[in-house]
Amino acid sequence: MSLEIIFVIAILIMSVIIHEICHGYAALYLGDHTAKNEGRLTLNPISHLDPMGSFFIPLVSYYLGGFVLGWAKPVPYNPYNLKNQRWGEAIVAGAGPAVNILIAVVFGLIIRFSSLLHITNSSFLEIIGYAVVVNLTLAIFNLSPIPPFDGSKLLFSLLPYRFQYIREFMERNWLLMMLVFVLFLWGFIQPIVLPIFQFITGLSVGAV
Repeated sequence: MSLEIIFVIAILIMSVIIHEICHGYAALYLGDHTAKNEGRLTLNPISHLDPMGSFFIPLVSYYLGGFVLGWAKPVPYNPYNLKNQRWGEAIVAGAGPAVNILIAVVFGLIIRFSSLLHITNSSFLEIIGYAVVVNLTLAIFNLSPIPPFDGSKLLFSLLPYRFQYIREFMERNWLLMMLVFVLFLWGFIQPIVLPIFQFITGLSVGAV
């Protein structure tokens, strides 16, 4: 296994952990203590890692597609405990992708203004370049409107109640929809990630 993929998976693991913790803190802010009571508001990887999503899928996606996809164990929360019943699920769901976008923007701007910041270490810039790509990929991946991804919760929050049958259909067939997405559609993520990376950093991927 190359040093590059070790760095990328390490970045992925920390990014998905932060992603899940932010779900938990958003739920806690809105009144649900489930994640806190189950010890999931911690940076300890043991509490979050999923063997399939945190190791196997990242390796397969890296070697087959040239970039990494993955996830950690979802942080539990009880939507009925949320103070904001109209938008609570959407806020909790959006917290994860939002923090990934924030991480990508912060590291991307460090790369863009590295000369002004007197950062010349190419290895450091390469590592945070990986962090930008990984976090953009995670954000876009999780914003897919397919259960159980975060994007589905955002979609369901926007659907009028008369379209509730759409949610029921998607949640009933989530496994099939996820398999189709993972097998056939994840190739569309990379063409979205690369222009955003270039926009934030001012560089093309591989130029860091």
